[in-house]
Amino acid sequence: HIQEGLTPGHLKKAKLMFFYTRYPSSNVLKIFFPDVKFTRCITSQLIKWFSNFREFYYIQMEKFARQAVVDGVALMRDITVDRDSELFRTLNTHYNKANDFQTWWWE
Repeated sequence: HIQEGLTPGHLKKAKLMFFYTRYPSSNVLKIFFPDVKFTRCITSQLIKWFSNFREFYYIQMEKFARQAVVDGVALMRDITVDRDSELFRTLNTHYNKANDFQTWWWE
């Protein structure tokens, strides 16, 4: 069934896809969204979503890095992000708002 528009399910899929590719080409979008009828408007909306995802992600990374510097972290290897960190919580809340997807953690 081909969709004429984008649904909340497409938004969730795009948010997860963002961690796979920050700048998807139109061909990649068509592969990942085979149920969508691509028009200029649909393509534009998907591109805008990814732009917003990038902006949010990089703002959070910058805030985290600035706080690390304020906290006296001098070496990149001394920076850690665990499940209890504000960065993890913020990103998980934004990209996985309903906790539809289990997040994994390696120690």
